[in-house]
Amino acid sequence: MTGHGKAAVVAGVGPGLGAALCRSLVQAGYAVAALARSGDFAGVLAQEVRAAGGILIPVQCDVSDAQSVDRAFSAVEQGIGEVSVFIHNASRLVGAPLLELSESAFTEVWQVSCLGALLCAQKVIPGMLKQGHGTLLFSGATASVRGGAGFAAFASAKFALRGLAQSLAREFGPRGIHVAHVVIDGLIWSGEPRRGFGQEQSLLPEAVAECYLQLIRQDRSAWTHELDLRPDVEKF
Repeated sequence: MTGHGKAAVVAGVGPGLGAALCRSLVQAGYAVAALARSGDFAGVLAQEVRAAGGILIPVQCDVSDAQSVDRAFSAVEQGIGEVSVFIHNASRLVGAPLLELSESAFTEVWQVSCLGALLCAQKVIPGMLKQGHGTLLFSGATASVRGGAGFAAFASAKFALRGLAQSLAREFGPRGIHVAHVVIDGLIWSGEPRRGFGQEQSLLPEAVAECYLQLIRQDRSAWTHELDLRPDVEKF
C-alpha cells in the first residue's frame, strides 16, 4: 500500500474520458486505480503517469461481475489504500430497434451501467463512512433524461443509474458523502470525427474531467447533485 493519503478509483477507463479523469486526479495529487475490462490501455496509461512522477495502478475488472469487483477492490486496497473518491464511468452502448433487441444485450447494458455502479459503491462507501467524507460521481448521458428511439437498453440503464445516484445521495449525503450525477449531453471528442461531429461540436474530455474535479472539491455547504454538460452548439 502506498500510504499516499488521497486515493481515487475510476471505473471504465479507456482513451477518452476515463483517461482524462485519471490524469486530472493524478495532477490533483491523488493516487489512482484505473479499472478497465481489458488491462491493455490502463497499463499504458499507468506507464505514462509513473514516468511523470504520479501514482496510477491498472486493475482489470468487469464491473458487472461481483467476483471480479471483489478481486479488483482487494487489489485497490493493497495498491493505494482507502478510497475517498470513486467515479463510475463504465457503460455499454447498444442501439437496436426494440423488436431486434435481445434479452442478453438489454441485461448486459444494465449490468455494466447500473449494477456495476452499485457493486463498486458497496465497496467504497464503508471506508468513506469511516473517514467521515468521500465523493461518488456517476457518468450519465443524454439518455439519462431522454430515451431515444432505438436505444431502449441504453436509456433504461442510464435512467436506472440516475435513480441509484439520487437514492445514494439522500442516504449518504447527511453522513458526509457527496454523490453527484453528471449528464454528458453530447459526444466526447475521441481524436477523430464521429457521426458527422468534429471537435467543435464535441465535449473535450479534459474539460469534462475538470468539471468532475470541481465537484470533488466542492464544500459540503454547497454540493451539486446533478450537473449537465454540453458543447455550446448542442441543442437542448
